[in-house]
Amino acid sequence: MAKLDTKEREKIQATEYAFPKERKEPLENAAHVRNAIARFDQVKGVSESEKDEAWARIKKAAKKFGVEMDESSRKELKGANTKK
Repeated sequence: MAKLDTKEREKIQATEYAFPKERKEPLENAAHVRNAIARFDQVKGVSESEKDEAWARIKKAAKKFGVEMDESSRKELKGANTKK
């Protein structure tokens, strides 16, 4: 998967990110959705409610792009940090 440069990131609408306020984890295609799932636990500086909202956006994007998810919740991610 190619890395997005700043101009490419700016072209993506905020609503197409798992974390729109921070513009982290774009969800505009299947490859980026898979990447967002894989990197979900690496995102720092967001609240638990923002993580819940991001997970809902990821699930919606996964369905849209036909990405199968083994996890039904973000708590099922391998290596998930469940501490608050």
